Amino acid sequence: MSQFTFKQFSIQQDKTAMKVGTDGVLLGSWAPINHNPFSVLDIGAGTGIIALMLAQRAHAEQIDALEIDEDAYEQAVGNFENSPWGDRLFCFHAGLDEFIDEPEDEYDLIVSNPPFYSEDYKTENEQRDLARFQDAMPFEELVEAADLLLSEHGIFAVILPYKEEQNFITLAKESELYPIKITRVKGTPKSEIKRSLLAFSRNENPEVEIDELIIEIDRHVYTPEYIALTKDFYLKM
Repeated sequence: MSQFTFKQFSIQQDKTAMKVGTDGVLLGSWAPINHNPFSVLDIGAGTGIIALMLAQRAHAEQIDALEIDEDAYEQAVGNFENSPWGDRLFCFHAGLDEFIDEPEDEYDLIVSNPPFYSEDYKTENEQRDLARFQDAMPFEELVEAADLLLSEHGIFAVILPYKEEQNFITLAKESELYPIKITRVKGTPKSEIKRSLLAFSRNENPEVEIDELIIEIDRHVYTPEYIALTKDFYLKM
């Protein structure tokens, strides 16, 4: 599908290997915004879907996105310009290392759906491999960037494979970023936990909010929790 239509915006995705997927929609609808972020940064924007979802959800004046892949960058820019919030969205064509060389801003919310195949993952599609391959953005680099760019009361939110959860929390703690909310995601009630949604802040929080989200009860029969989370976006919810 070269176009994916949501309730308030649509995503062109014909140029990029990273298509709209559940992970991006989960993070875009889950990332905490109750602290009313003024500025948002999406690291590894892909089509720009997460930044667009946050433009719809939050009143942030400045929503920046960062994308190293040229095709994805061009696609994100087009998707931003065609959305109702084009004046608040901006995409940088750069790698994370370049971007943090001269940090100009701090951000109240930093989000990332990072490439996360740490094992030797290769398919026939080289562009997709690059987009998904962890070499493109090691977790250490992501955490260091968040530490550098996050405002004092900001929140850093990611989606990861569940098996990487503990490793990532340990890494974040080394940069004095502490979990405040963890949601573990299962496809169905009987399936194993597949993803972890994690939100961090600079303040150590004795009461971490931990819950579980199940997406489907049956094929295309979504749980009330998943519907509640995504209904402002999906046309059929």
